[in-house]
Amino acid sequence: MELVIGKDNQTLRQKSLPVKKMDADLHALISQMQKTMKENDGIGLAAIQIGVPLRVIVCEVNDKMYSLINPEIVKLSSETSTFEEGCLSLPGIYGEVERPEKVTVKATNLDGKKVKIKAFDLLARVVQHEIDHLDGILFIDKASNIREDKRQTTAL
Repeated sequence: MELVIGKDNQTLRQKSLPVKKMDADLHALISQMQKTMKENDGIGLAAIQIGVPLRVIVCEVNDKMYSLINPEIVKLSSETSTFEEGCLSLPGIYGEVERPEKVTVKATNLDGKKVKIKAFDLLARVVQHEIDHLDGILFIDKASNIREDKRQTTAL
């Protein structure tokens, strides 16, 4: 599947819908998302970034793959940090984003089990970035010091 690209692309601005049923199509979607993320050297991807408006994200941090269905942030730390972010849907655009350092996320995993993840540091940042996508929010909406650099390749 192709990535949805561009800050003015209206697909990226739509709110994603909750997943209602766990089925083979959902598993195939998640598999495709993981493949697309890796092929594009990303560490996170929301389903909307491949044109599917469902509340599904995948990310890989510290060699651990996370597939979260209907993720919801239930707790944010008061401590924040600012870090440069990029996005596979906005190639070559980077900006500094302040986010909580720790988050607790409730979701459903690939096995259909309810999970609660206490994420911190990079995982917390990636999960927040991807959940923002599910609500039609791009990192540039929150970023300062936005810059373009077509040579840099790392993105969330």
